[in-house]
Formats: sequence, C-alpha cells, structure tokens
Amino acid sequence: MKIVTETERLIIRHYKEEDFRAFAEMNADAEVMRNFPNTLNEDESRAMFERLNIRIDETGKCFWAAELKENNEYIGFIGLSEPNYEADFMPCTEIGWRLRSKYWGKGYATEGAKACLQVGWDQFDLEEILCIAVTANLASIRVMKKLGMTYVKNFIHPSLKQWPEMEECVLYRIRK
Repeated sequence: MKIVTETERLIIRHYKEEDFRAFAEMNADAEVMRNFPNTLNEDESRAMFERLNIRIDETGKCFWAAELKENNEYIGFIGLSEPNYEADFMPCTEIGWRLRSKYWGKGYATEGAKACLQVGWDQFDLEEILCIAVTANLASIRVMKKLGMTYVKNFIHPSLKQWPEMEECVLYRIRK
C-alpha cells in the first residue's frame, strides 16, 4: 500500500482490494450520491474502482482512498484528478472528495483536501487547482471556502446536460 500523504487523523493512499466493499456501498448510497446523476451498482463501482487504479498508475493523480488512522477504516476518497471534458478552463487539475455518510460533518473532507492541495503543490508542482460542484452541493462549496478557494463562475457542465437539475455547476480555484 503506497501512502500519498497523512494528516492528524487520516491516511490518504492508493487503493487496496479490501476497500472495494465500502467503496461500492458508498456509491450505492442515495444520500451520498444526491448531487450526482445516479447511484452506482456494484458493476459500475467496480469499473470506477479500476479506473481510479489505472489513473494512479498512469498519472499519479487520483481521487485516492482515505482511511482513518485510528482504525484503518476506509471512509471515502479525496484527491486530485484531471477531468476530460471540454470547457474553457481545461486542461486543469481538480480536487474532489466523496465520503461515506457516517463520516460527514467531522471535518475529514477539509482535513484531507488540505493535505491533497499540498501534494499538488509539492509533488506535482501545480500552480492552480480547481474544484467543481453542482450548485446544490452546499456542503462541498463550504469545504471549498474552508480551503481558501475563491469563486470563479457558474457554468453548464457538458457531462451533465441530460440532467437539467444538475447541469449548473460552480467553479472555484486556489493558486499556489
């Protein structure tokens, strides 16, 4: 298991096969996925899990596994990625997170994201990192603000056009 970074309470690392069950449960949870077009079934989660591992191998950047130091439990993912849709701010590196609902409201997303920003600055020599969320995702927008990110604009996400209630997104940025 390769550790990417650590915080006081978290280990941000590459995935282990043992993470898959909790990963799939998180993606099947309607509350966790309320700001996404749909929940994922087990096969869809498996495909995503494999894509994340391929991204780690190809670029080093990924929404990495996050686990609690106190008990080594997988709590979700936090990390950096390079989205692949067309927009006027592309190419870019974005920061993102998804946590199992029982770990919400404990500061883990902010704590892990701060550490991942530092990875972006130090290991990938990034000058700017973006964050994207649907406008209804107020919890993620609060995390963006806690990270010191600044609002750039609202935009229509090209990958969400078939979900009109989700297609309007916000774009935030932070510079090194």
